Order: sequence, then structure tokens, then C-alpha cells
Amino acid sequence: MFSPNQTMGSATKLAFSVFLISCSSGAILGRSETQKCVHYNYSPSSSSSSALEGRENASTVVTCSGEKDKRLHCFATWKNISGAVHVVKQGCWLDDVNCYDRSECVERKDAPEVFFCCCEGSLCNSRFFYSPDSNQPQIPTTKKPRTEGPPVLTTLTYSLVPIMAVTAIVLLSFWMYRHHKLAYPPVLVPTQDPGPLPPSPVLGQKPLQLLEVKARGHFGCVWKARLLSEHVAVKIFPIQNKQSWQNEYEIYSLNGMRHENLLQFIGAEKRGSNMDMELWLITAYHEKGSLTDYLKASVLSWSDLCLIAQSMSRGLAYLHEDIPGHKDGHKPAIAHRDFKSKNILLKTNLTACIADFGLALRFEAGRSPGDTHGQVGTRRYMAPEVLEGAINFQRDAFLRIDMYAVGLVLWELASRCKAADGPVDEYMLPFEEEVGQHPSLEDMQEVVVHKKLRPTLRECWQKHAGLAVLCETIEECWDHEAEARLSAGCVEERVVQMQRQTSITVPEEMITVVTMVTNMDYPPKESSL
Repeated sequence: MFSPNQTMGSATKLAFSVFLISCSSGAILGRSETQKCVHYNYSPSSSSSSALEGRENASTVVTCSGEKDKRLHCFATWKNISGAVHVVKQGCWLDDVNCYDRSECVERKDAPEVFFCCCEGSLCNSRFFYSPDSNQPQIPTTKKPRTEGPPVLTTLTYSLVPIMAVTAIVLLSFWMYRHHKLAYPPVLVPTQDPGPLPPSPVLGQKPLQLLEVKARGHFGCVWKARLLSEHVAVKIFPIQNKQSWQNEYEIYSLNGMRHENLLQFIGAEKRGSNMDMELWLITAYHEKGSLTDYLKASVLSWSDLCLIAQSMSRGLAYLHEDIPGHKDGHKPAIAHRDFKSKNILLKTNLTACIADFGLALRFEAGRSPGDTHGQVGTRRYMAPEVLEGAINFQRDAFLRIDMYAVGLVLWELASRCKAADGPVDEYMLPFEEEVGQHPSLEDMQEVVVHKKLRPTLRECWQKHAGLAVLCETIEECWDHEAEARLSAGCVEERVVQMQRQTSITVPEEMITVVTMVTNMDYPPKESSL
């Protein structure tokens, strides 16, 4: 617990700033019956020493808003650095049962690294306390001194406040500009397992709040979350899947991994300790979800199919490419090794981005690609050589395994496209007709390796100029001989060629759709195996 002597200096400055700006804000805004909170956002300068000297943004008073049936709270986060209180952030907080009926902002956890408290009531976060033992009296961290300072100090303070306020506004404006223009930088992950992490909801000093589970799999689950005012996705791994989390983080951290058709990475964290530890990956959030989910509920126009296929193949071509002269440094070639429609996400405009790099391998000259045991991925999408256990452990061999799976995903797109003069069937996974929803490894070996079967290409597809080219492309992607398969860049070129052919021939709106399955939200077909 802080002593009054330790906190007096910085607490005096903080309380004085909050008081001045709160008064000025109150004079401007007048009275309101709505929830108000003190808003403060610490923004250090480029010099680490200046941060310790207390160059901080000025506090303001904000009016909170939220959904009609939700409760509003205020919160504060702060640190204790060598006995001095350093406020990190204050502001509005969403409906949280832990904040109900708390009139004062009190942190009760024992010796956290970053302190956090929340409360209800206008401006209740203007004063915050640390009291780990409820039997002891609370010691405020924002207590005003009872005695006034010397006249010289008072004069200097009044003189410097306007200058500091202008400086804070300039710094805040610059921070907001950078925040909207650039993505959040990755959060550094320690090389060794840390001890218990701070219980505060901050990611790099940004409040992060989990909202709802969007997907579950063998790796863990994916949450929709709020980071400041933006939605993000948080993929949470249990400690047993540490290797998958570590590999995905390392792949995202490689040079040149920022591309419009690869899922945008924001940061990584370790939460908890020992066997209760959770491993988090924070990425961009896309409301439309995976390609699998979208195809279950929707049929595609010809232009939709071309857009998804082209952006998907462009992203994979970039992932596969070795780029020595990339602006961010040498980008190595990367094989995905679990390419499937479930790992392709759709943005609002239906462009695709590739996700889930837990099994990915990178290939750099003079370096081992890492763990290269063969039979990994989802059985339904495994190439014949993977099912046989006869992989050539070379870079091109792994890239061709990805291309086999591309052929199956293109088939999924074709099966839900209404461009052909024929029926659009209910969505089915590749080989679902042949092996059902939960195939064993032996089932897939029998169908793919021994019988050399592939999903059916409908006869009506051949009568559409574009789909005919797509069928040819699909067959060349899933060829039994790995060396005969197309590259991702070649697939992208074929899709462009398909678009050109159809733009010259029959307009899409003249094509008659004979029948179409009602769009239903079908239950998941299978978990990742």
C-alpha cells in the first residue's frame, strides 16, 4: 500500500490538473444528468526520461454513452514507479458486473504491476484508491494536500498550466493521427515465461475487453473483443497448445507479413501463470467470418466468386514468394500447411485474407524450416503425398501441398455459384459425398490415394465460359502428381482471364438460375481434425 509521503508530489500535480480542467469543462458544458467520467490518456514523449519526469496529457471530462439497457461506469489505471503514482488512463467503461454499485474507484488486488479500478457515478474516477485489505482504511492516491505551497511555486504552476495544456493538446492530436493512420504495433512477447501478469485489462496500456465467443476449435477459441473504440479478434490458446501459438506469433513477426490479403496482426500476450496460463493472439476482426460460414449461408454471383478467388490466390502467392528486396527486410517463402475455407476470412467488401499460421513453415537459406513431420493439417484437405506419408521435404513440395488444397477451395466456390444454368446445391465440404462429415485418415487414403477420386465438377459448369476455365484450373491444382500443379500466381492469372472472357460474352444478369437452395444457417460440418 502507498504511504502519503510517497504519493504526495505526483498526486498533488494530478489532483490539481484534474480540478482545473474539470472546472473549465463544467463551465463550458453546464450540468447534465448523463454519466460523466474524468478522461485521461498518458502519452509519453520519445524520451524515456521525460516520461518519468511526468510529461503527461491533461485530463478532461467526457460524457459516456452506451446501449440503452447497459450500465455505464468510469475506470482508472495507474502504475506505482518508485513510490510515485503515474496515471496510465482514465475514462468510460462498458457494462461490467465487477463495477456495479461501487461509488468509489478502489483496486483491491494485492500488489499488481498495473492498478485498475472501476466505479459508478459521475466523475467517480477523479479519485482512485489502492486498498488490498478491506479491514484497513483506504488511502487515496489522488489526495489533495492540506497546506498550500509557497507563493513562488503557485505562481510558476499557474504560468505553466496553459503551456502544458497546449502541449498536451498537440501531443494528443499527433497521437490520434498516428492511431488512425497506422495499425497498432505488435506487442513484444518475452522470450521466457513471465510470472503472474497484471490483472488490468490493458494491452500495451490499451484497455481490451472480451465480448463474445465467435469460433471454437482444437486450438482453443476466438473471441470478438473491443480495443479502445475498435473491434478486434482475440485467439486464445491453452498452455497445451503453446507451440502452435509460438509458431503463429513468429510467422506474423517475420519481415513483410503485412499484406492486404493476409490477416492483420496486432499483438500477442501471455495471461495467467503455470497451467492456468492463456496465450493470446490479437488480430483484426472481420464480421463476415470465414469463407466456410459465408458459403453455408449465401450463394455467390460470378463477380463475387472472381473477387474471392483472385484475392485468395493473391494472398497465397505473396505468402509463398521469397522476396529478398522487400522494404521491411528479406521476406522468406512460407508454406501454410493448413489451407482450407475455414482459414480464409472475408472482409466487408468480400476480399479474402488468409489466417491461422499455427502449422506454417518458413524457408530461409541456411536455416532449417523447423518441425517438418508430414501428416499435419485437416485430413479432408490433405494432398495425396501427405496421406501416403511420402513427402519430399523441400520448399516447393510444401508449396504444392498448399496448391492441392486451393483446388478444393475453388471447387467449394464453384459449388455455391449461381452463374451456371443449373441448380445450386446445399453447401457441402470437399469429399463430403464420398466420406461424410468426419472422415478418418484411412477413409481419405482410400478415396484420394487409392481410388484417385476428386469432388464432382458439374456438367452445367462447363457451359459457362468462366466456370469452364475455373474447372480446368481446379483440375490442375488437385492433380495427383505434385509437380504438375499450378502455382498460386498462375491461379491468380487464370482468374483474371476468366473475368475477361465473361465480360466479352454473356452478361451475368442474362443468366437464368433454375433452382437455388434456401439460404440457411447450417450447423458446423466438422471440427478441425
